Amino acid sequence: MPVQRPRQSLTTAARHTTPQSLRDVAYEAIKYRIITCAFKPGEYVNEARVSTALGLGRTPVHQAIDRLMLEGMVQVIPRKGVIVKPVSLDEVMQIIEARFIVEPQGVRLTAERADENDIAGLSDILARAQQWTAVRNVEQMMLLDREFHLVLVRAARNDVFADILSKLHERSLRFWFISLTDIGHHGEVQEEHRAILRAIRDRNPDEAEAAMRNHIESFRKNVARYL
Repeated sequence: MPVQRPRQSLTTAARHTTPQSLRDVAYEAIKYRIITCAFKPGEYVNEARVSTALGLGRTPVHQAIDRLMLEGMVQVIPRKGVIVKPVSLDEVMQIIEARFIVEPQGVRLTAERADENDIAGLSDILARAQQWTAVRNVEQMMLLDREFHLVLVRAARNDVFADILSKLHERSLRFWFISLTDIGHHGEVQEEHRAILRAIRDRNPDEAEAAMRNHIESFRKNVARYL
């Protein structure tokens, strides 16, 4: 299940969508630019310019920004406007702390409940990630990291867990993009993902939990080094 890149063909898509789906298109497009730092931390988000760039009306863009504000990705500065939330070491450590509480339990469920299609999907993601790691494409590696974790949480077959974990991981992604500049660390991330997949394939919840804890701790150490 490849991740769709929302900044492509937005104008064409907008002609054939409902008001709600226009809002969703705007939301995914703006969020994508935030997590890849195309919209940089602390940068002002001008609704009119964003609307023009995306080929969308002001209403769906405004609704998308409201949603992103609720999710902690943008914030309102009184009498100035909306900005991309600045990078904060305290914030990312709180996100990581929450991931330590929730994500290992989620992967235990995945180890128990994942079917063969889930396992095949995870294997395919790791194969594609290896190719992009070899050519040092950070953006594609980040998107595949996102996809790997999305498949993991969906394979747990618990919609509440999936919602919580997806939001935590989405908020982690721009820190991933900022901090993972060492190509050697990308190889370590892939090995950590392989360890998680091995435990899931073996139907071993304890090993899956341990592998996930190791993966989050590795992320924590790397972020602390760069922020």
